[in-house]
Amino acid sequence: MKDVYLLAIESSCDETAAAVVKNGKEILSNVVSSQIDVHSQFGGVIPEVASRIHVENISLVIKEAMMKAHMEYSELDGICFTQGPGLIGSLHVGVQAAKTLAFAHHLPLIPVHHITGHIYANQFVDEIRFPMLALVVSGGHTELVYMKEDYQFEVVGTTQDDAIGEAYDKVARVLGLPYPGGPQIDRLAKEGISAYPLPKPKTDHPLDFSFSGLKSAVIQSLDRLKRNHEELVPANMACSFQEAALQQLWSRVQLALEQYHPAHFVIAGGVAANSRLRELIQENMKQYPDITYTIPPLWCCTDNAAMIGASGYHAYMKQIRATEDVGADPSLEMEFDK
Repeated sequence: MKDVYLLAIESSCDETAAAVVKNGKEILSNVVSSQIDVHSQFGGVIPEVASRIHVENISLVIKEAMMKAHMEYSELDGICFTQGPGLIGSLHVGVQAAKTLAFAHHLPLIPVHHITGHIYANQFVDEIRFPMLALVVSGGHTELVYMKEDYQFEVVGTTQDDAIGEAYDKVARVLGLPYPGGPQIDRLAKEGISAYPLPKPKTDHPLDFSFSGLKSAVIQSLDRLKRNHEELVPANMACSFQEAALQQLWSRVQLALEQYHPAHFVIAGGVAANSRLRELIQENMKQYPDITYTIPPLWCCTDNAAMIGASGYHAYMKQIRATEDVGADPSLEMEFDK
């Protein structure tokens, strides 16, 4: 079978990224230009600022990815790009770059859903087996995705309100921790114990998630301590919140494992880098010796273009193509059985 070389472009939030991927598994280059130093000054991503920086960086990042891969455009089989979901302005920059290059070099366009990229990033370290269950956890997403077959997605659980990464950032803010809050809470929680009682949110669907109430409970606990002139131990609050949030994740994963009986379980997304979550998965998956599980390396968890190339390869092989009038879709949904 002929090798397939794809240029991948990712610009859904605050990373401008491009990569060249061979056969969906071999990374020839993976360039990421992060804006985190800029947005940390504001305590979160400013969409307008992110868009302008993407415009400044996109051509340079693509050029560097092609140079590092030692590839010419004539050697490529297609260009895949993140169509959504994400920030509309940020997505637009990547979509326009992909469309321009595809038109100039007569290459097919392959649209990719951002979350499928996170899921398929796991294939850089493990052969994916089906049926598969993926726990997707990030600043904008908390989902359980069941894949009966390759490139067939069914969202079986999702958040009813905040994504877990969003809840981490908001709790970090009220604790006076810098942005991004997830790594800060993860670090601080190691110094504390789960000493503050926090509720276990209930959801209408047993596989769904809810973090808004947990976030509110932390804020109410802080107000109560202040009213009663009691000392707050930030490390203990960070640990209490993290344990409550991650135990909620695992309780849903456990239900899904027992309901769907997958051959493979993976975690994906930025919060998959959380050290305590990784520990919990390792500890609890011992109960399921017949299920292969993958905890991706840290570089696979954050946004990058290699993951878009991994997913894009499977889309390419399934003849999924975009026309020249394709646009960014900030609320793009994963289609079942694409």
